[in-house]
Parts: sequence; C-alpha cells; structure tokens
Amino acid sequence: MVRTSASDLWPAVHAERAALAEDLADLDEDRWAVQSLCGRWSVEEVVAHLTAAASLGRFRWLRSMLGARFDAGLHNQRRLEEHRGATPAETLQRFRAVAGSRTAPSKDTAAWLGEVVVHGQDIRRPLGLPRTPPVGTVTEVARFFAGRDFAVPSRSTAEGLHLVATDGPFETGSGPEVRGTTLALTMAMAGRAAYCDDLTGEGVPILRSRCTPA
Repeated sequence: MVRTSASDLWPAVHAERAALAEDLADLDEDRWAVQSLCGRWSVEEVVAHLTAAASLGRFRWLRSMLGARFDAGLHNQRRLEEHRGATPAETLQRFRAVAGSRTAPSKDTAAWLGEVVVHGQDIRRPLGLPRTPPVGTVTEVARFFAGRDFAVPSRSTAEGLHLVATDGPFETGSGPEVRGTTLALTMAMAGRAAYCDDLTGEGVPILRSRCTPA
C-alpha cells in the first residue's frame, strides 16, 4: 500500500528506526567505527546524527542553525556530538530511546522517513547487513526526492532522466532511462554513487556524475 499521509508515514519512520536498531544490536566495537556511505561519518556517528534528527523540533533546530550561522555541516556535527554516547552501546541506547519520536524540524514527514531510510542504508551497505526497507516505504521517499530538493539535491540529481523502478510503481521524469530497484534509485538521488552500480540504462553515467559525497 502506498502511504500518502503523515499519519501513515510516522509509523513507517518508527518501524525503520526500530529495524535499524535491531540490526545494530550485536555489532562489535570495531564495526561501529566502519566508515559509512555518508561522507566522513562512521557508523556510530550516523546513528548519533539520526538521534539528533529525532530530537530537534523547529525552534531548537532554528536556534542550532543560527548558532552555526546556517552552516548545515557545522550544525549537524555539533548535534551529532551532543547525542553520541561515551560508548557505541550508549549511542545505540540513545537512538532506541527516540525510535518512537515524532519530533522534527518541519512537517515534511516524507523527508524524515527519507532520513532514516537513506542513513540506514549508509550504514547497512558497508557492513554487509542485508535488510531492505519495504518497497511501499521507499516509494514514498522516492516520490518526495523526485519532487523536491530538501536535505539533499535529489530533484536536481534526477532532472532530465527517466527513472523506472523494477520492483514497484515508482516512475518519474523523461530523458535517458535509468532502471533499478526503488531503493537503488532513491539512494542514487540522495547522492550515493555506490548504488549506481545497481542500476542499468543509458542515463546511469549522467546520474553517477551528479552523485557527490554526502
């Protein structure tokens, strides 16, 4: 079933957070230090970032951004450090504590679903963890990403390309075709070049050239 309302999307956000926490429950300390697909951040740092994202309402987010002079990178790093524990186990415990949160800087619930879907795969792929979010969940993120440049320039990344999911209803745009799973298309729109390896079509080189470090 395709989710279209915030009341439907929040349970999906909560389910993805819980699934990620479960995937990480038995991770040894060395693997917490593995570099994720999200720029320079380690697995543990991405988890701390997700905790921060689930802990900041609009006012606290705005105050943090003002303090960082609207440097999103600095804002994210400060909040990550705030929510990172003294050990990976504590970092995971803090993430579990906000798994059911509906706190967010804006009402763009699809964006916060995208936050946990994308960062979940930023973690899982380097660690070789097999879970894939449900197609219906990822389809909502793909549609949001194709329609707006929000936390990532996803709409611009997909511009002029015809994206076609091979496992669900997502299809958008016109131009050189790019085919693959909804998850691979979504991750590529989020700038993760590694997922371009999972795609086919004449538009793949164009899409890959637009992927930049997170």
